[in-house]
Amino acid sequence: MSVNLADVAREKGIRYFLISFTDLFGVVRSKLVPASAIAGMQKDGAGFAGFAAHLDMTPADADMFGLPDADRLIQLPWKPEVGWLPSDIYLGGKIVAHGPRTVLKRVLANTKDKGYLVKTGVECEYFILTPEGTAVADSADLQPKPCYDQQALMRRYDLISEICDHMETLGWGPYQ
Repeated sequence: MSVNLADVAREKGIRYFLISFTDLFGVVRSKLVPASAIAGMQKDGAGFAGFAAHLDMTPADADMFGLPDADRLIQLPWKPEVGWLPSDIYLGGKIVAHGPRTVLKRVLANTKDKGYLVKTGVECEYFILTPEGTAVADSADLQPKPCYDQQALMRRYDLISEICDHMETLGWGPYQ
């Protein structure tokens, strides 16, 4: 255990941790864990029902456990009392071989052994919707092809610039 998450929580004012994994559809699944319980989660993992999270399991399968990767902790800049942690998922003490993070690690290792470098990253494209998620948030955005409309962009400037600022804080290097 290289990073003691309980100590980090005290030092950085983190009250909650999101222990997360990605399902087979690319959806991030998480448990919100209070800092007071993170030491146990760091040792044993957070329990998840794999069948309920699209991991090609059935209700007959035991719970799987997401073991957080403390070296990859991200303190959320827009909610600094929350720390996000990716996790490796285990079932019956064995890594879930078809878990997306496990597959990615395997691909990275195999290609490195062959002299290749795989680059991965995030392409942050999004729509800004109403809180209900049923419509575009800007009611004046009526064009059939609204991309790159400067007026629409400036109407949502405060939110878009805040998102960009947080990506900068995360070190993601947004450039356009």
